[in-house]
Amino acid sequence: MSIDPRVALESLTSALEEHLIAASVRRGDGDPAVESAFFRLADAFEVYDDALYERYNEVTPMQLFEEEDDDDDFAPGGEEFDVVET
Repeated sequence: MSIDPRVALESLTSALEEHLIAASVRRGDGDPAVESAFFRLADAFEVYDDALYERYNEVTPMQLFEEEDDDDDFAPGGEEFDVVET
């Protein structure tokens, strides 16, 4: 099912506004409201970008980044270990 890019854009705009509001009333690091707004924004952007491509064969100049896995710097018990370069 194809989504109208204009409808997807309206959802993206709303998600941007919700993220701004959540960020402006943040209650410290890791605030669940900000995190939730962040993921809604990412989802809305992805839907918009897909709809734009599907309808007009066009993309935005932006992309979502995946979180990098930093587990390589930790021992199995979660303790950080030193990486020695030779």
